[in-house]
Amino acid sequence: MLHCDQLTIRQGRRTLLQPLTWQVRAGECWWIAGRNGCGKSTLLATLAALRRADGGHIRLCGQPLPQLTPRQRAQRLALLPQASHDAFDYAVQDAVAAARFAWPDAGDKPQRVAAALDAFDLGRLATRPLQALSGGERQRVALASVMAQDAPLILLDEPSNSLDLAHQAALQQQIGRWRAQGKAVLLVSHDLQLAPACASHALLLDEHGAHRQYPLAELGAEHLAAVLGYPLTRLHHAGHPCFLPGHPS
Repeated sequence: MLHCDQLTIRQGRRTLLQPLTWQVRAGECWWIAGRNGCGKSTLLATLAALRRADGGHIRLCGQPLPQLTPRQRAQRLALLPQASHDAFDYAVQDAVAAARFAWPDAGDKPQRVAAALDAFDLGRLATRPLQALSGGERQRVALASVMAQDAPLILLDEPSNSLDLAHQAALQQQIGRWRAQGKAVLLVSHDLQLAPACASHALLLDEHGAHRQYPLAELGAEHLAAVLGYPLTRLHHAGHPCFLPGHPS
């Protein structure tokens, strides 16, 4: 699905990511974790071809990323950025429908849009303008747009931002459905309960550009604490791992 060979990312004189060789396979969800400013969002932007890599190579679905046209990239990869700005005050259903631009000849647009609206509890808001929405509602529209795009690789940057508890649970369930469909998900998140409940693997980034990769089953509290700069305890809840700040008394 995604292959990085000696990928390097710099910002000015600072190296955000030392050479990274990394493979993401169908059905996997990688939790990308690290402190503020370590380069998590910049990594997603590089993988989405919104900025150039400073070294190394990226292959998306077997093809070199720079050789893909914008439409081809959109058919293979969907990105939820950490922040977005609406250029037009679309109705919710029109904003979600716009995400189908990569598939102009597909005849299933109404069904795809309806399914995405339903998955993120937006049916009753379908005709409401975006500028009339709360922050959490707007985030759900962005997630529904990612779903409607129907790309095999999904990049999510802090997707639980502004979501209430019920909609965080719906997001977790949807990530599980994407994985079951054979899609791969890259998840940047500071949520120490949601992210490990969704993930199969973890990519940890530190402030000096170093990185470590773990299957989630092997991710210890000490590994995560080392990059987040705070002691953690690993627990299990409802069949999933989670991490809590501090040590038990």
